[in-house]
Amino acid sequence: MTREKKIKRLNRSILLAKKVIIKDGGSPQGMVEPSVLHAVVVIFLEFFSWGLLTTPMLTGLLSFLSAPLIGALSDVWGRKSFLLLTVFFTCAPIPLMKISPWWYFAAISMSGVFAVTFSVIFAYVADITAEHERSTAYGLVSATFAASLVTSPAIGAYLSVTYGDTLVVILATAIALLDICFILVAVPESLPEKMRPASWGAPISWEQADPFASLRKVGQDSTVLLICITVFLSYLPEAGQYSSFFLYLRQVIRFRSETVAAFIAVVGILSIVAQTVVLGILMRSIGNKNTILLGLGFQILQLAWYGFGSQPWMMWAAGAVAAMSSITFPAISAIVSRNADSDQQGVVQGMITGIRGLCNGLGPAFYGFIFYLFHMELTDVDAVDSPGKEPKPKMANPTDESSIIPGPPFLFGACSVLLSLLVALFIPEHSGPGVRPGGYKKYSSVAQSHSHSPPSSGAEGKEPLLDDSCV
Repeated sequence: MTREKKIKRLNRSILLAKKVIIKDGGSPQGMVEPSVLHAVVVIFLEFFSWGLLTTPMLTGLLSFLSAPLIGALSDVWGRKSFLLLTVFFTCAPIPLMKISPWWYFAAISMSGVFAVTFSVIFAYVADITAEHERSTAYGLVSATFAASLVTSPAIGAYLSVTYGDTLVVILATAIALLDICFILVAVPESLPEKMRPASWGAPISWEQADPFASLRKVGQDSTVLLICITVFLSYLPEAGQYSSFFLYLRQVIRFRSETVAAFIAVVGILSIVAQTVVLGILMRSIGNKNTILLGLGFQILQLAWYGFGSQPWMMWAAGAVAAMSSITFPAISAIVSRNADSDQQGVVQGMITGIRGLCNGLGPAFYGFIFYLFHMELTDVDAVDSPGKEPKPKMANPTDESSIIPGPPFLFGACSVLLSLLVALFIPEHSGPGVRPGGYKKYSSVAQSHSHSPPSSGAEGKEPLLDDSCV
């Protein structure tokens, strides 16, 4: 009898070890549970490696189409594999900068398809956090992204001047490889095993993975439609601002390059504080929807100040307001995640990321067109630091410069965000009663329906993307 107990105890220990160490058909998952820390490290390393190069990642129409597809596939196959896929292909062009310019151009042209790590990361966070913790977790991830972009360009510029560009590319490649190895070795799968197929050979319907199917659902669900319009109208001027604002500071406001670097650092640090400390306080005190509205209000004020401001102190004050407006995106991601069903987190986050990718392609063209309409041309930045010169933007009537608004694109952007604010007013604050609370327990019923229910068809295939979306 004692021997049987020992055997049973040994079997239980073996099963427990298998459960902890080996999941999903034998793939190593690490010795720890998935946490927000894993998501933070992945995001930081990926964008830090690109920030060292002071080269922007290319996103646009390709990520607009691919983000819902990758998000939908991660809802079926799990997050870890698609984290590895997106990080690998996003960072693949880095070493090619010194190997072959042609290969670099080809790789970076296609890397936009996989530049959607945020959608998988936010779905990863949604898998492992409760609803009341999710906005804080999203704010932490967004703040980590800001921290990587605050620190890495200055480090990359210093190393480039001191040791040359080759060292910077090697260091960026090493950090990207570290990120990939971290995902392979240390990042556990967040999607519960019952929600995933038994193996990679299990069938998957095209309806589950079709990006256009998820986009068609936008027209069938008023809540997600309102959220997507809000994201598009608010992020379009923000994407355009990133493409021209620092050049605008140097040529119109006459900031020196050192002042611009200090401006980026200060605004970045304030954004980190806003997305970690302030966001959590606002979410608890005024709610998710009102936090979004407040963030959009800060963005309107920021853009209007950029547009009318003509003195350096005005830019610094507007930069502080811009840091407060950074709470909008994590708050929007939180309300989307809270309203979406547990097996659609990747799809909805992919749609938001796709809309932002589309804005990254259209925003710079939008700002450039507005500058062109007002006969303002931002010339080469090298002329700004030339001794004895204070270049100004070329205008149609230089004798009447005081009558021209310093930054017309920013005012048009403020109008776009105002429209976004009006649309956001109609987003419902609370989801329907069918939405389950966060955490692992919420997957039990979903997993059972995946494994026992027959494939839906007809009217069932046209369910709205979010629960209870009546406005």
